[in-house]
Amino acid sequence: MVSLAEKMAANIDMSAFSKAEELKKRLWFTILALIVFRLGTYIPLPGINAGVLAEMFNRNQGGILGMFNMFSGGALSRMTIFALNIMPYISAAIIIQLGQSVIPSLMALKKEGEAGHRKITHYTKILTVFITIIQGYGIAAGLQSISGADGSSAVMINGFVFKFSTIVSLVGGTMFIVWLGDQITERGVGNGSSLIITVGIIANIPNALAQTFELGRAGQMSIITILMLLTMALALIYVIVFVERAQRKIVIQYPKRQMGMRMTAAESSHLPLKINPTGVIPPIFASSLLLLPITVANLSAEQGPSWVQTLSQLLGHGQPLYLALYAFLILFFTFFYTGVVFNPQETAENLKKHGGFVAGIRPGKNTADYLDYVITRLTVIASVYLVCLCIVPEVLISKVGVPFVLGGTTLLIVVQVTMDFINQIQSRLLAYQYEGLLKKAALVKRKQR
Repeated sequence: MVSLAEKMAANIDMSAFSKAEELKKRLWFTILALIVFRLGTYIPLPGINAGVLAEMFNRNQGGILGMFNMFSGGALSRMTIFALNIMPYISAAIIIQLGQSVIPSLMALKKEGEAGHRKITHYTKILTVFITIIQGYGIAAGLQSISGADGSSAVMINGFVFKFSTIVSLVGGTMFIVWLGDQITERGVGNGSSLIITVGIIANIPNALAQTFELGRAGQMSIITILMLLTMALALIYVIVFVERAQRKIVIQYPKRQMGMRMTAAESSHLPLKINPTGVIPPIFASSLLLLPITVANLSAEQGPSWVQTLSQLLGHGQPLYLALYAFLILFFTFFYTGVVFNPQETAENLKKHGGFVAGIRPGKNTADYLDYVITRLTVIASVYLVCLCIVPEVLISKVGVPFVLGGTTLLIVVQVTMDFINQIQSRLLAYQYEGLLKKAALVKRKQR
């Protein structure tokens, strides 16, 4: 059954958009902030030999470096101040969230509401700085070991000076992106971090399509294969939209209640549980944990010891070890993050407190067990869906050799974030429409008086 809110959202008067000045300001702020982010992906690190770097990325564009370069919006291939993108912050958030499950002080902060959330965010940013310093040093050391075909080095300045300037530039760039994402979330529309990642992916789509069509023109890929890949991409988009909108609705009954001097009638509602409550979090978290260490290993592999070269090959794009680790991390974060966003015991207690109960289930522990049973089944479905969505296209792409932007992970991020962005715009327009109706009703009452 379609809810009243969904009906109103479907019939939003678009003339409300022309009157929603606050929404327009938020949209303009979001657009300008994303433009600033894109400009930053073209500011190079000091002391980089662009020719040697481009040569190295051309040799490895089909590998894992190409995938991380896609997430960074091309900033890694240009080795800019935004080369690490927002991935260190995501890694820090993963560590802090895992710590909330085992460290008592973090568990206590989690229960302190908004004040605790601010402290946790502060700790996450401090940890982001330390992670960026470590990763920045790894990238600097890796770049110093790279040389071109003519023997020229990828670094043109003194070793210590280059390492120091690289670390400072990457830390500054990463923390600026974190700040920019927070500003988009607070003063714009949508989740800032997700939008930054999505814009980086979308920026690579024209180039990826051009590369695919060039492969067809050069005869390295048949027209039928290109059509099959595009059809697969469209089919994946349909599946993503279908699953992300799907819900398991649990009927909640409310008995007759005494409200002041009157008795309210018995009523029923529903508790909507999404098939995939985690959204894009598991693939992003899994990619974040895998891509950055692998990137450092790849940068060091050409001139590094043999074990680094072997590890780089084993963790190459489409290799069994990489796919197995990727699938395991997606499964882990699907179950972990579901436990973070949905607590069956807390939900059952809230229902009992407000007099609600699941039909045929006793309130309290039985309701919590039932909700835990339902959410576990949904999480199993979501984990299988995410693994298939992210792994199967990765295998096909690694075999065929098309750009990563047509993979399941990237399509999931782009479609999910776009849906969330549109839903937020609709919600704000709907709220503005409600506000207009209330004002009209107040004017009518005044005229009647």
